[in-house]
Amino acid sequence: MGQIVILSELLVNKIAAGEVVERPASIVKELMENSLDAGATQISLEVEDGGKKLIRVIDNGCGMDAQDLKLAFTPHATSKISSAEDLFAIATLGFRGEALASIASVAQVEVVSRTAQAIEGSLLAVSGGQFGAVKPAASAVGTAISVQNLFFNTPARRKFLRTTNTELGHITEQFNRIALSHTQVHLSLSHNGRTLYGLPAGQSLRERIGVLFSAELAAELISIQRKDRAVEITGLVAPPRCSRSAAQWQYIFLNRRCIRDRFVSHAIRESFRGMLEANRQPIVFLFLQLPPQQVDVNVHPAKAEVRFADSNMIHSQVLAAIRDQLLQSDLSVPLPADSLRGLSRGPFVADTLPQRGDIHQQQNRVRQAMADFFKSADPPAVRGGQSAYPSAAGGGQSHYPTVAGGGQSAGPQISYPGAVDDRGAGFKPSASAAAEPDYPVKPSESSPAPTGPFMQIHNAYLVCQSDDGLLIIDQHALHERILYENLSQQLSRGPLASQRCLIPEVVDVTPEQMAVIDSQKQVFTQLGIAVEPFGPSSVAVQAFPVLLGKISPADFVAQLLDLLLANSGRVSREQMIHQVLDMTACKAAVKAGDPLNEAEIKNLLAQREIVERSSNCPHGRPTTIKLTLPELEKKFKRT
Repeated sequence: MGQIVILSELLVNKIAAGEVVERPASIVKELMENSLDAGATQISLEVEDGGKKLIRVIDNGCGMDAQDLKLAFTPHATSKISSAEDLFAIATLGFRGEALASIASVAQVEVVSRTAQAIEGSLLAVSGGQFGAVKPAASAVGTAISVQNLFFNTPARRKFLRTTNTELGHITEQFNRIALSHTQVHLSLSHNGRTLYGLPAGQSLRERIGVLFSAELAAELISIQRKDRAVEITGLVAPPRCSRSAAQWQYIFLNRRCIRDRFVSHAIRESFRGMLEANRQPIVFLFLQLPPQQVDVNVHPAKAEVRFADSNMIHSQVLAAIRDQLLQSDLSVPLPADSLRGLSRGPFVADTLPQRGDIHQQQNRVRQAMADFFKSADPPAVRGGQSAYPSAAGGGQSHYPTVAGGGQSAGPQISYPGAVDDRGAGFKPSASAAAEPDYPVKPSESSPAPTGPFMQIHNAYLVCQSDDGLLIIDQHALHERILYENLSQQLSRGPLASQRCLIPEVVDVTPEQMAVIDSQKQVFTQLGIAVEPFGPSSVAVQAFPVLLGKISPADFVAQLLDLLLANSGRVSREQMIHQVLDMTACKAAVKAGDPLNEAEIKNLLAQREIVERSSNCPHGRPTTIKLTLPELEKKFKRT
């Protein structure tokens, strides 16, 4: 007797339910998508006990008559496709025709529906795949479907359900995805009789994000829009300062269908490269619109993954759309409203506070006060080669001369690759050199430019005036970004300028590191580093980049080998070069604690205005914090 048998229809549906119905949130997704496909403009979602006890979806869509109502729960029955050709032009969210049959096989389902042409509705009950008779029932136009006691007949599946709060969290996530992609629909969500969300139709995407996530995030978001080669990309992205530790808040929609796609996800990460720290993830709400013929959505049971006809084109378009907008935006970090402690207003202070006058006069007074402060803070003339200002450490003298002193700075110079001074450590660009940078120039509408006096505090931060307030700049992070962009531009033209070492430095290496030197010879050549074997377990550094003239070649090569070995075979060549340049720029940049003279500060600020992505260092940390005049007025109780 043969061993192969044909499974019963009920068992087939239960197996299918394992793919379609993972948890209550899976049912919410399928039912709400059916409502949207039915043309509903109002959808109400009610759940109890995290969806384990009840899921009810009520819509005002086109509805179903008695005949369609029963067919709807038959496996592979659908009104959305009728031929194989339709699979290549799918414009609806659902199309497989298996969701309702799968749901009805593992739960108790009751549906009431009516079309606009009918004078009464129809009711159908299905319990564990067992159909009842279709009966007439009172009903508004549309469909109301209730799913109760999920997995009541498959206890092995039911025990894998999580706590009520966990399941409700997954349901809310599915609700959010539909709410973000269908702002023209009125949506509501209630749990155990308590309304959680009520979203009116016609809200903007930003408004819905403000309700579903936070108003503060919504206010920070940057709009993106791009249309090229039949692909339209719109959405909102958060500036790097609003990043998260996980990619939870990255929403990707294709033709208003929420999807996962590795090409798009990679493009998002690449667009923020150099603006985020390695362990941070950007916040993105991205919408792609393209002809259905250019994408296959029939590659995943839950329709969560798609296949593009031209994935590389989609990748490049997404990357360009986000990257271009970020580079045009002010990504400076604003000072949080509660980061400064305001003066306590005692009972006698209220009557003595100045009255609010004309806003422009107030701003002018604050601006003038700031200018006077900075003028008064200018370093005095040098006396005996030393500034009269005490050092950050306290008590001592800061040994950086001002322009008036005309002496040589004891601190490190702002060095740039490409030329050598008499010390062999780099050169400071002149005004003419700063006007023609080797790296890409950023758009003029980027972060605010310093417009007035400046000063260095604690030998680490630069404070300067802008048109609408003041800027606090991390000198190391900013210089690191400048060097990184210059290095990148030079590498695109050829190897970095280097010089032979008078006395080669020896580096001890392991066999694995020796193998990395052989496999990554091009990286060493591009950086201007020449290493040669020096015995069985060491190498000698024969040439080293001019830019790193003040750094120990042996220490740098040892760290470079560690970096190359840690990432060998794990990242692309482009990512490897990026990480190497990160490390190189970090080593060469001025450090916190390095005193800078006036000319050096001016050069650094001048480069900030022309270098690309100056708001973040290559590791993603911010370079600039902004404090606006209105914020100052608030702190000084002028508002």
